[in-house]
Amino acid sequence: MKKVVLAYSGGLDTSIIIPWLKETYGYEVIAMSADLGQGEELAPLQEKAIKSGASKLYIEDLREEFLTDFVFPTLKAGAVYEGSYLLGTSFARPLIARRLVEIAEKEGAVAIAHGATGKGNDQVRFELSVKALNPDLEIIAPWRLWNLKSREDCIDYAQARGIPVPVTKDRPYSMDRNLWHLSHEGGDLENPWNEPKRDLYLLGVSPEDAPDEPTYLELGFEQGAPTSLNGEKIAPVALLETLNQLGGKNGIGIVDMVENRLVGMKSRGVYETPGGTILYMAHQALERLTLDRLTLHYKEQIALKYAELVYDGVWYSPLREALDAFVNVTQKNATGTVRVKLYKGNCTLAGVKSPYSLYNEAFATFGEDGVYDQKDAGGFINLFGLPLKVRALMEKESGLRK
Repeated sequence: MKKVVLAYSGGLDTSIIIPWLKETYGYEVIAMSADLGQGEELAPLQEKAIKSGASKLYIEDLREEFLTDFVFPTLKAGAVYEGSYLLGTSFARPLIARRLVEIAEKEGAVAIAHGATGKGNDQVRFELSVKALNPDLEIIAPWRLWNLKSREDCIDYAQARGIPVPVTKDRPYSMDRNLWHLSHEGGDLENPWNEPKRDLYLLGVSPEDAPDEPTYLELGFEQGAPTSLNGEKIAPVALLETLNQLGGKNGIGIVDMVENRLVGMKSRGVYETPGGTILYMAHQALERLTLDRLTLHYKEQIALKYAELVYDGVWYSPLREALDAFVNVTQKNATGTVRVKLYKGNCTLAGVKSPYSLYNEAFATFGEDGVYDQKDAGGFINLFGLPLKVRALMEKESGLRK
């Protein structure tokens, strides 16, 4: 019997894909669930996968690898998709795909299957990663093949086979959770005019429900990577768990946006990224202190391309690796401490310091100083503005300017 390895979350789609693969192809189905910080969601998966028809289930703890190899490089790049999305789902997929390929090779499987829909970005992310890592593996995408047309159809399919699913027709949201974020799509959110319901949020609270007193944190960075919290060294997983708890309590990191999917349509998603929002804000503040103007401005351009590569699923590409090389050079002096203030949905800077700071108070002061001759600025302005002056003279002499 041929084998297929399924990216299994225990959600509605992947729960029914197991019996569908067996009924359609006659394959033995091996399920793989990546532990990226879903917490209690993983506990019932072993029993559920077997009852759904899988021959076995791999539960792979990839949390630290997720943060150090995928999240932190993206953080150091400053990559944000369309100004708001911190790429929580996007950079999880290439890691999951890599482990799927490794298990498929170990088990002698001929195919990999996933539950991404034909309308979504994840199908691209999974499949480009598989093609880059093992082009000989077949890829099965049931949503592009079966006759089920909606999540309601999927619920009916599951109920007919006695498969319990974590959604109902009353709460039909599609959710993706990991250490970095929690996304919500579908249901009433498909209409951008609908405000998210108050009980939608699971990682935190609405800003109006946050405490009336602010929370202050001090984050330490070494070469762009976060390494300490409030003066104490802390491992990556523990750091994100703590920041998610503190940020969520203060209503930090809620993003409601309509984004441009890679496949051509616009979609509406509500994202909870409390810890990630804190880290991005703190890292940006540190870079502003330690990077020179030319490098900082050019890095902002690189960040846009980096975000597109991650969003589009082109993680395993020479360009992404080349951009990482540039980013890592910019992070050599991105070491220091950032103090942030969390208050009712806002994360604001409360202080920043670094042994590699390019901020020099002696030069920047509005008080008396002995290092800066203000008369020098006149010559600089004359030279810097010379092209504008020459153009103005030409327009005056040629009659273009009256």
